[in-house]
Amino acid sequence: MPIPVMAAIIQHNGRILLCQRKTGALAGKWEFPGGKLENGESPEECLVREVREELGVEIAVERIYKAVNMHYNHGDFLLLSYLTRYVSGEITLMVHQDYAWVEPQRLIDYDLASANVPIALSLIEDADAARAGVGSNSGPH
Repeated sequence: MPIPVMAAIIQHNGRILLCQRKTGALAGKWEFPGGKLENGESPEECLVREVREELGVEIAVERIYKAVNMHYNHGDFLLLSYLTRYVSGEITLMVHQDYAWVEPQRLIDYDLASANVPIALSLIEDADAARAGVGSNSGPH
């Protein structure tokens, strides 16, 4: 049975937050922040708590975005990503070594943890579709 893990796609001013892991099996890899459910917790509550604990900021959870099944050497995981938006607070790194606010098209330029790659690719597709559908003056920039 895969372990469910929540990931927050935190959006702010057209960019998405990526965090770089400091320790553990995926040290140095970039990811969408989040973590494991605690007993009796909803995915939304988990995300708000994990982001508060790991980054010291408040987010608002909007909706589920994409689920990814991933097998790592250290276990099987079901990564549930949620679209969220930044509400308030200054980012303070508790468990990560770095963070970046990234334009959607540049997400794949980072060395992402494997389970985060399909999510990043979907976000890029969505951003490209949104840009293409903006209207008649959405030509090359």
